[in-house]
Amino acid sequence: MAQNVLLTGGSGFIGKHLTDTLLEAGYSVSILSRSERENSPSITYYKWDLNKNYIDENAVLNADYIIHLAGEGIVEKRWTDKRKKELLESRIKPIDLIFSVLEQNNKKLNAFISASAVGIYGAATSHKICTENTPPADDFLGSICQKWESAVDKIDSLEIRTVKIRTGIVLGKNEGFLKKMIPTFKSGFGSVLGSGKQYLPWIHIDDLCNIYLKSIEDEKLKGAYNACITDNTTNSSFSKTLANLFGYSIWLPKVPPFILKIFLGEMSEAVLTGQRVSSEKIQKTGFEFQFTDLEKALINCIK
Repeated sequence: MAQNVLLTGGSGFIGKHLTDTLLEAGYSVSILSRSERENSPSITYYKWDLNKNYIDENAVLNADYIIHLAGEGIVEKRWTDKRKKELLESRIKPIDLIFSVLEQNNKKLNAFISASAVGIYGAATSHKICTENTPPADDFLGSICQKWESAVDKIDSLEIRTVKIRTGIVLGKNEGFLKKMIPTFKSGFGSVLGSGKQYLPWIHIDDLCNIYLKSIEDEKLKGAYNACITDNTTNSSFSKTLANLFGYSIWLPKVPPFILKIFLGEMSEAVLTGQRVSSEKIQKTGFEFQFTDLEKALINCIK
């Protein structure tokens, strides 16, 4: 019988791709859903409601592995105090619910694997290369990621192997980050944001899904791993590469930081800053990236 992987956030961009990867690898998949959905031969849906602190316990009790992807989009809305609370709770509440079921039923998983983000290193731009040992920043992005990962440590206290995947910008076919950028660049109006010197750690969706798969299958993986390419891509080089693929050179002036701050508020930090991030730790486990060249990765996503 196939081992079962339970996903939170399974209906999102990453979740959909990861579901396909897991099914191809021979696993069965369960997905926690806020609405009633019919099961398919390979996917079982379970109900949960974070607002009511409700989760169908069978989802957890029938799982061999759990992958936690759920969380409101960081750059979807302005960072009001209410929004900041939503961003944090949408990441931590699922872990608390799952922890309660595991603890009360003395349920042992083979592993609990959680998304995290390179935002843990903070909203700053420097030439320093961040590793998994770099201390979390004390700004909003650093704080939310630190609390996110600390919640995962509760699962670890149950003597369950835990893995935290600190993800960079995820590139997929007209999805995620590129979904917002491609219409502008395709129409010839692409531009560089701010100074353009901010680093943009990126990863192709196929590589990210394969890191999750490795986290399941390699029992040596434990703790935090950066999931991004270490190639010193900046907002400027990314924008110019994308524009070139659509057959033109960027002609518009850079978008000034104050314009972005007017429209985005504090959230502008997420696009005006960016750290260099090392992927050496995950590569030392034997993991090999399929996409290490930005232009080839982008071609794959927009062809």
